[in-house]
Order: sequence, then structure tokens, then C-alpha cells
Amino acid sequence: MTSNLRRMLIQVFLILGASLSAGCISSSNNDETLAECAKFPNATICIKDSNNIIHTFDDSPKRIAMTNTYAATVMRMLDVDPSIIVGISGDFYDELLWPEFVNTKIIQNSAHSEIDYEALLDSRPEVYIVFATNGMVDTEAMRDKLEPVGIKVLGLDFYKYDSLRKEIMVLATLFNKQDNANKLFEEFDKIELDVESRIKNLNESERPRIVMEHHASLTRDPVVLTGSSQWSDMIEKAGGNHTFKEYDTHTTHVEKEAIIGNNPDIIMFDGITFDIGFNSYDEEGMCESHLEFIRTRDGFSEVWAIKNNSMFIMSGEFAGPMMIHGLPTLAKILHPDLFEDLDAESYLNEYFEKYHGIQKQGKFVCLSE
Repeated sequence: MTSNLRRMLIQVFLILGASLSAGCISSSNNDETLAECAKFPNATICIKDSNNIIHTFDDSPKRIAMTNTYAATVMRMLDVDPSIIVGISGDFYDELLWPEFVNTKIIQNSAHSEIDYEALLDSRPEVYIVFATNGMVDTEAMRDKLEPVGIKVLGLDFYKYDSLRKEIMVLATLFNKQDNANKLFEEFDKIELDVESRIKNLNESERPRIVMEHHASLTRDPVVLTGSSQWSDMIEKAGGNHTFKEYDTHTTHVEKEAIIGNNPDIIMFDGITFDIGFNSYDEEGMCESHLEFIRTRDGFSEVWAIKNNSMFIMSGEFAGPMMIHGLPTLAKILHPDLFEDLDAESYLNEYFEKYHGIQKQGKFVCLSE
């Protein structure tokens, strides 16, 4: 064999090796990610998280710690073996929804609280999955403490519409579940098409103007969700016109006069701190108390949404991996005539039965009476 031929074959093998390594990456990743992962030709798995950090693995990890239920939900949707989860937060308190984690070590009280580093290290995880861009979670500080002791910190949110698929594919790649992810995306496509086909002919005047307030509005001046929030894409895709979307922060304080001047058709709220959602029923009437508080704000009596009693609260699940299955629910609230024959509830029922193995129960939306 000549030296030139030998050199050519070596180059071919190197290229093939890099391609195989890059092939483990999410199909939604861009060329830049592919190029970065090509720098690790010996890695079996190469992924980029939502902090733009590259992670490489020789094999799928066998011990995972996580503190938010969104990541665990996506693992269920991808049919990843839950026994690899060795550390969780107190957010998994509902034994009806998360029975497999009753005896799993608690490593922090919630996804936003201080980490119990002793408990975390005792659980011996290879990977710690945390929120990537949540303002209450310092992912970078976690990396500084944990990566030197061999724990990779993987930042993924699963609460932003525009990055949900990409983040799902990151986990799918990590656990070799790409086929499951693609089937899930086909389901997403069908749901989105069901909604899009009904609202595609709406003109701007037929899209209700919506102010989306944060639950923090209970205790202080209005806090509105903006164009970079997890709700903005949902509102627009459901046939609404999301006001205050021009702000690039996740939330922003506004004066009451700004909402009055906007005169929205609808005011809606995220229900993260309300007792609604799976296995929760707002038994203390927090929803109506909150809506009554909004009605009595100075100057709000002439706001169109108040005069027409067009306010509602949606549970926090709608802003997580359930968001696409929940899209028909929001669309039907905004455009009841266009979705009169569509059973929006069936999408939520299927979500819980198919991915959580349980029937949906609880109050997920509070409508103003």
C-alpha cells in the first residue's frame, strides 16, 4: 500500500469517526454545534445544552439527579428508564403523579432553592439536570462547584415554546431515544396543525389583545410577561395578540395606567402559585379572590377585559412540556366559535394517560364567572 493511499484511508476514517460522533447530536442543532462536537471524535455522545455548553459522554449516563419535574416529564415522554434518577427536589411531592420517586433522595427543597450538596454528593450522580435560564437558578455557580468533582451540569428549561423540541432532542440523544423524540414531534405537528388550520385566516382585528400578568401581581404593581416569556409564543399560536411583547426581559413591571391605556380584550394569568393543576382544585377559591382583586384596581372598571369579564388563569403545567397539548385549550378560550367542535380536553387527557400513565384530574383553568 502506498503512503498516499494509506494517508487517504486514515483521513476517511477520521471523517467517518467525526460524523458518527456528530450523528449523536440533535437533528435540530445547527452547523456550529456540529462543528464543535466534531472536535471530540472519540466521544460516543455529544450534546449542547441551553447554556451553549458542550457535553460529551462515552455512554448514556446511569445515574441522574434533577430538581424540576419538567425534565422528568420529558424523560417519561421519551420512555427513559426512571430508575436512573437518583436525586430529586421537593417539587416531586405528589405521590400520585410521581410514585416511583417516593423513596428517592431529596437533594433540595425545590428547583429554585439552595442545593443540599451533601445529599447531592451522596446520591453520586453523573449528571445533574437543572434549569438553564431561570433567573432564580445560578447554573454557572453550580457548574463551578460540581464539575470539578465529576458531575456534569446540564442546563435545560423545557418551558419555552421555541426551544422545547431542541431540548427534548438533547435528552433523546443523551439516552438514545431519537426515534421516540421524532414520534413525539409528529404528534406535536398534528396538534399545531389542528390549531393553525382554524386560525390562519384571522386578520389582526380578530386576534384579541391580551395582557398576560405574572402571579406576582397579587402583591405589588402589575408584573407582565413579555415577548421572551414562555407564554408569548403560545398566545400568538393560539390566535391572540400578546401585548407588551416588545420588551426583551422575561417579565417587567408596568404602571396600572399602561394596562388601562392598552385596554386589552383579555387579561390572563399564569397559575404557578395557585392551587390548580394536576390533583389540585382551588378548594380555597384563590382564583376568584385574585380576579376580584384585579377588578377592584383603580381605573380598571372601564378596561374592556373587566367590563366583559374576560379574565382567566392557566395552571403552570401549560408552561411546561405539556404546552403543545395545552395549545388547543388556550385557542378554544380565545376563539370559541372557531373551535366549537374541537375537544380540547381530549388532548390533555391523552397527555396524562399516554405519558404519565394516569387519568387527568384537577382544575387546570380558572375562568372569570
